[in-house]
Amino acid sequence: MPKPAKKPVGAQPENPARLIVDGAVVANQWNLLSLDEEAEISAASLAPGKVILPLSVWLELRNELQARRGEIGVWLDSDETADLIGDYAGELPLIAAHFPLFTDGRAFTAGRLLRSRYGFTGELRAVGSFMRDQLTYLKRCGFNAFAYQGEQGLEGLLDSLQDFTDSYQSAVDQPLPIYRRRSLAG
Repeated sequence: MPKPAKKPVGAQPENPARLIVDGAVVANQWNLLSLDEEAEISAASLAPGKVILPLSVWLELRNELQARRGEIGVWLDSDETADLIGDYAGELPLIAAHFPLFTDGRAFTAGRLLRSRYGFTGELRAVGSFMRDQLTYLKRCGFNAFAYQGEQGLEGLLDSLQDFTDSYQSAVDQPLPIYRRRSLAG
């Protein structure tokens, strides 16, 4: 009996041809498979190359995909938390977190937890409907890749990664709050 398909949260993320990775616009080398394609995915039918699988599919096929470890990434839907993948994060070269709506901030938490609690060091990609104004905050939470779906050109978005020169709070990109940094400086 086939398992029931997971119901997607909001619109499925797109797989753009170009994205921002580590502050530069680059060609997208990964193919993101949506939940709409979930029923058709098996380890044997998976195309060669770099693929980002929905978490539910990856969990089901994880053991069968061990030989392809360096080319299989996972994406978390907004209702899937970092702890569902945290213990396995070190096995993955890429984890994407989905923003079905720009007002749904759960992926910010997933990104921060993957970096700070689970020690994920690979590419952490924001996918879906986030806004240009959120890029700095995504970077502060540990995201280093952005599959932007808006109408603005990617080159114009690069400045948004530097909207603020300093911050008060600690975060993934700056573990010390400003009062600690000031006391250490002098």
